[in-house]
Amino acid sequence: MFRRFVGAVAVGVALAATSGCTVPVDAVAGISVAADGHLLGVMMVCGHQIDGATLYADSDDVNKQVTVGSWTADRPLMPGLATWPLDSPAAGWTATRSLAPLTAKTAYALYGWTKDNSWSASSISFTPADRDRLTAGQVRYDSISDSGDESAITVSIEEFKAAACQNT
Repeated sequence: MFRRFVGAVAVGVALAATSGCTVPVDAVAGISVAADGHLLGVMMVCGHQIDGATLYADSDDVNKQVTVGSWTADRPLMPGLATWPLDSPAAGWTATRSLAPLTAKTAYALYGWTKDNSWSASSISFTPADRDRLTAGQVRYDSISDSGDESAITVSIEEFKAAACQNT
């Protein structure tokens, strides 16, 4: 009896260790700039909802990731496109942490989330130099190919709306 119990616990521990505890992705985060050059968050919600977004200084070491901005939508973002300025107040959004100044040569990542961790948005990593190469009407986001490869690409907002949800 004891051996059976120990065996069951070992199987449970092995399953827990090998199963992913990630939040399912059902949206795509991107960045853009307004005509005046201000940084914009861009979120394409594919099927469910997203409640907010966080921008952090990216690091391979999770303990060194520092939040530099966080925003909560006044109402959940439903399927479709949403944009908002990251560096100033925006209608429909509350800055839960106002954007800190971005530092050259630092990598940042923007991602979306739900309050109950039921859904998330794929993130986009970028540097201030990446932002500076954008023009109004362009979106930089991580595209996922049919084979699962990720790469940051810059496309028109129309292309982003048409393609972003294809491989989520």
